[in-house]
Amino acid sequence: MLLVSGHCLILLLLLSCVDAGQVLRKIKERVRDLQLQKVKQHLLTRQPLQHVKEGRIHQPLNHFNRQDVGTFPQRFFVNDAYWQQPDGPVFLFIGGEGPIFKFDVLAGHHVDMAEKHQALLVALEHRFYGDSINPDGLKTENLADLSSQQALADLAVFHQYISQTFNLTLRNTWISFGGSYSGSLSAWFRGKYPHLVYGAVASSAPVKAKLDFSAYSNTVGLSLTNEAVGGSEKCLAAVRGAFSAVEVALMGGNISQLALNFGCCQVPKDLDDQIELIGSLADIFMGAVQYNEEGVFMSIKELCGVMTNNGSTYEGEMESYNRLVELAQIYRSTSKEPCLDISHEKTVKDLMDTSLHSGRRTARQWTYQTCTEFGFYQTCEDTTCPFSGMLTLQVDTKLCPMLFGISQHSLPARIAFTNAYYGGDNPHTHRILYVNGGIDPWKELSVVRDRTEEGQEAQIIFIEDTAHCADMMSRRFTDRWSLKEARQEIENHVATWLKTAAQEMKEKRRPLALPAVRSGSEEEHPDTDRLACKQSSQAHKLLETRTLVSTPVQAVMYTLAWTVVRGLAVTFSSLSPYAARTASPSSQKAKGRFSVGTEKPERDAHQAEARRCRKPLLPFSRVAGLDRTRPRQDWIRRILTSRIPGTEGREQSSLN
Repeated sequence: MLLVSGHCLILLLLLSCVDAGQVLRKIKERVRDLQLQKVKQHLLTRQPLQHVKEGRIHQPLNHFNRQDVGTFPQRFFVNDAYWQQPDGPVFLFIGGEGPIFKFDVLAGHHVDMAEKHQALLVALEHRFYGDSINPDGLKTENLADLSSQQALADLAVFHQYISQTFNLTLRNTWISFGGSYSGSLSAWFRGKYPHLVYGAVASSAPVKAKLDFSAYSNTVGLSLTNEAVGGSEKCLAAVRGAFSAVEVALMGGNISQLALNFGCCQVPKDLDDQIELIGSLADIFMGAVQYNEEGVFMSIKELCGVMTNNGSTYEGEMESYNRLVELAQIYRSTSKEPCLDISHEKTVKDLMDTSLHSGRRTARQWTYQTCTEFGFYQTCEDTTCPFSGMLTLQVDTKLCPMLFGISQHSLPARIAFTNAYYGGDNPHTHRILYVNGGIDPWKELSVVRDRTEEGQEAQIIFIEDTAHCADMMSRRFTDRWSLKEARQEIENHVATWLKTAAQEMKEKRRPLALPAVRSGSEEEHPDTDRLACKQSSQAHKLLETRTLVSTPVQAVMYTLAWTVVRGLAVTFSSLSPYAARTASPSSQKAKGRFSVGTEKPERDAHQAEARRCRKPLLPFSRVAGLDRTRPRQDWIRRILTSRIPGTEGREQSSLN
């Protein structure tokens, strides 16, 4: 199993996670680029790259409308380096709101487990992201087919494609993996297609849609006070003071000086630009908390070190303001941005770009999904928010009608549908492992508490003091002990699932013969034994209807009734051979003599036969209900044709 020192191996797709402002998106892209460089340098000399194949599968644009015959090419990667047995497992890595890379089947904790279990590795890119773009472009009418439901259907078709390509059978157990939005897809794929995927690992998965996600900013504030990861109360106080000073400067008219201090590309010309500035500064803190990655962008410890000047006392708003200015300079330096772009007009223009080349930027597609399915708007209207109250829900949602013509008033109903469809953060599902970090803001929308459904406990792992999708990385020497234990627990769950699946398959392949108790001279034969027990069960039903005769008066009444019924049945059978085969169920009572006491020896014999077949007898209190049950047609034939000369041949011909 691959063990990596330092920071050279970090799972790439964890960065394809849900975000808000453009600075946070740029932080994500910056971290992704750094990770790509480090992963490439490390893996090119160690991993069997020749086993990785890239392909395209033509998927329907709309799986749920057979009249729509349009398709789009969907990219995937396959790594069969570890797949040694034809019945080995398949590990499916699900793409999120961004492109996938070949390293998604070469690096990460799921790859480590694939090597251990000799699994086939496959990764599928999300529709309309990366290279899997709608060929008609990204106009609003073309984005109508962009949804999580369609993405799950893509996975189902891809499952069938891989199964046919590699001649997979039911013996090949599928396990799905994903982080953040793709972690939600992993859980939902297991929930909606349980016959295709046996188990799912959902890391930092926001399975609950939320329109006003104010808890995100609140959790960022709490994480900044977490001393275990380098935070402090002083750090949070400094952040609050800095943003208060920025608001004062904006209201006081010192906008030009503010733009100069923070290195803005232009002076904010209206309220929208001012909100862009506030949002960009808040994104720096959100990115640091969400990823908390030293050496890649900035950890909480490094950020709080700047904001407090490594001191122990709060120095006031103006000093905090100066620390925020310094932090913005560090961001521009690490992101290689010459200036801080705060133009709201440019942001909207980029989001309105519907050309194919814009697909890799992902912002338009993800904004569409937030408007139609998820919300996830990271507002700051709550009093506990450490940033500015200018970041409101109204500001975030106004892009929906502006970009896509989606009414802001329709958003609550759309969010409610998503939660009703998937179950929110209380899904009644089985064999889904939810993994979350203690300082990750997205844990507020995931499953972090035990829940039961029909006795099944929700499988959760909660890792204190870790960030977003941290468990998806391969092992590193610098990992916290809690993170190491969590990865081991994930491995234990996956191993248990594979073992259980193999055992279930073995049991399904066993012969279904029932055990029999026979004398030493009798030869046991499974087929004969099953037939005998089947006939015994049928005889049991017939016998119990006969035990209804318990008095001489009832015997006379049944005899008279039977004489009439039998005469009608014989007459009807002579007119129609088929009718004889489908005579009244009451004819079942005719077979045998209805005399008092004759049923006891037969019942004793049947009780012994039932014990041999291991089938319990029904209590006599329920026999009357059996009398109204339609018997099997072969028993009707035998009753109607018993002791009626000349009917044997006629009955046989009706079956031909």
